[in-house]
Amino acid sequence: MESLAYYNGVIKPLEEMKIPITDRSIYFGDGVYEVVYCLNNTPFALKEHINRFYSSLKLLKINFNMPKEELKKTIEMLVKKQGSQNQIVYWQVSRGAALRDHVFPENASPNLLITVKEKEIKNMKSLRYNLIIEPDTRFLHCNIKTINLIPAVLASEKAKQNNCDEAILHRNGRVTECAHSNVAILKDGVFKTAPLDNLILPGVTRAHLIQFCKELKIPVLEKPFNLEELKEADEVIVCASGCLCMGVNSINGIKIKNSAPRLLEALQNRYEQELSNQCKGFKFK
Repeated sequence: MESLAYYNGVIKPLEEMKIPITDRSIYFGDGVYEVVYCLNNTPFALKEHINRFYSSLKLLKINFNMPKEELKKTIEMLVKKQGSQNQIVYWQVSRGAALRDHVFPENASPNLLITVKEKEIKNMKSLRYNLIIEPDTRFLHCNIKTINLIPAVLASEKAKQNNCDEAILHRNGRVTECAHSNVAILKDGVFKTAPLDNLILPGVTRAHLIQFCKELKIPVLEKPFNLEELKEADEVIVCASGCLCMGVNSINGIKIKNSAPRLLEALQNRYEQELSNQCKGFKFK
C-alpha cells in the first residue's frame, strides 16, 4: 500500500508531498518529533508518545496549539486511511516557516508533518543485536526529542559500516544511551539503566521496562554505569519503539556473557503481552 503524508491538513501520497523551503526544520532542525509503531493497524503506546511530544515542544518553546486529543485522532485517521497491517508513524512539528534568522520568527505558525508507511517491528524474540561503542558527541539537551540528529546519524552509519545494529554512546566512560535507543544492563538479577537527566531521552520503552521489572519483582537501579560495567553485564538490553527489549550478542566484536536469558525472556514475554493487549492480539511470528 502507498505511504501517506500529512502537512497542515493536506493529505497526499508521501512522494507527492511538498513543504515550504523556508520551514525552520530545513534551516535549523528547529522542531521536535515522535515515532510510533502500529501493530494490527493499531498505534502502540500512542498516549505516552504524544505526552512526551508535548513535553519536548514546551522545552523548545514551540507554541503548538493543537489539543492532544485532536493530534491523536489525526494520527489514528491516517493509520486507518493508509491501511497496512503493520506500520510506522512519524510526526514532527517545526517552529514554522519564515525567512532565515536564528531568533524566533514573530508571526510564523508551527507546521505539523505526519507520515505513515508500512513497516514491520523487529522481532525481539528471534534476534540479538551486535553493537559498537562510540563517544557521545551530542549536545546537552538529549532529553528533548529534537530533529537535530547529526551525531546520531554519524554513529548509526559507523555501526552499519561495522556490520552492527546500533552504537552505544559514552561520555568519558559513562554510558548514556545508543544512537537511537536507550540501553540497560542486567547484572546479578538487577535491571540497571541511566537516570533521567539531560544526557538521555526519557524513553517510552525504557519506562515500560521499568514498570515490567517492578511487576516481575526484578530490582531496578536508575544509576549511571560505565563501559566496564557494560562489558561485564550478564545481559545488555537495547530498548526503543522499533526493537522493544532487544538482547545483545556482542560489543565491538566481543561476545557478552548472555548469562541471564530467563530474566531477558521474562521481560520480552511481558512486553509481548502488552503488545497483545493494546494491538488486537498481536504476537510475533
